[in-house]
Amino acid sequence: MLRFLFRRLIVALLVAATVMTLAFVLTRLSGDLAISIAGPNATAADIEAVRKAYGLDRPVLTQFFDWVGRAVTGDLGNSYFFQTRVSTLIAERMPVTLTLGLTGLSLALLISIPMGILAAVRENTNFDRAVQMVALIGQAMPSFWLGLLLMIIFGLTLGWLPISGTGSWEHFVMPGIVLSFSAVPALTRLTRAGMIQAMSSDYIRTARAKGLSRASILLKHALRNAAIPVVAIAAVQLGFMLGGSIVIEQVFALHGVGFLAWESIAKNDFPVVQAVVLVLAVIYVALTMVSDLLNAVLDPRLRA
Repeated sequence: MLRFLFRRLIVALLVAATVMTLAFVLTRLSGDLAISIAGPNATAADIEAVRKAYGLDRPVLTQFFDWVGRAVTGDLGNSYFFQTRVSTLIAERMPVTLTLGLTGLSLALLISIPMGILAAVRENTNFDRAVQMVALIGQAMPSFWLGLLLMIIFGLTLGWLPISGTGSWEHFVMPGIVLSFSAVPALTRLTRAGMIQAMSSDYIRTARAKGLSRASILLKHALRNAAIPVVAIAAVQLGFMLGGSIVIEQVFALHGVGFLAWESIAKNDFPVVQAVVLVLAVIYVALTMVSDLLNAVLDPRLRA
């Protein structure tokens, strides 16, 4: 088990180092940062002053290793636009993004697991085909279009839910529904496939021979084994949701980390952009490690 943890930790560190390098390089490839910060009407003297003030006149490698050294200690620099520490900005916005991600994942699990179980029980029926069609449509549907559609129907026409803001739990209902649609197809297909495989196993036939009820066989025996890949993909999907919340937060005006990234890109606030990419990548890597550990606990064969 320790060897398994060590291997996963090495992979996680390599991924984090790669993301840090790409985040730094891509911001530099976007153009001269000093010109972007100074603005289009700045003079050559203004641009040079900005370059010196923000340390952009130093060699690129020096800038990179200085940023990495500070990032490792938790110092992500200062925002050019907000004039405050980047770590403070992200800490203030992160609760909104985490709430949105957890809401989306919870709704996705509540929708996909029952659908997957029912589709497996009624394999190759019209219901099974309908579930697969719904999963396909959900995967292909653009999130911003679905968000606007829900806003028009439930926000403007019916007036049931607020269309923007973060004042109460009601503000996260529509964004959570939209975000969950990105995970429902994968979770539904995994649950269905796992249940079909489990139901054809010998231990299920033994349970039937013992006279156990259908509900007990499905929920206590079959679902326990079918849930192993679902647990893995759920943790990974949460990472995708946190990273993909940028569009949802923009549509519903939720001032989370995704909205902060959008603002920073529009304002050429590169320290914030770099930090957001790094933080979301680290969270995704951590969730992937949690997924691997849960799989190893649930299925000891994976430890080898």
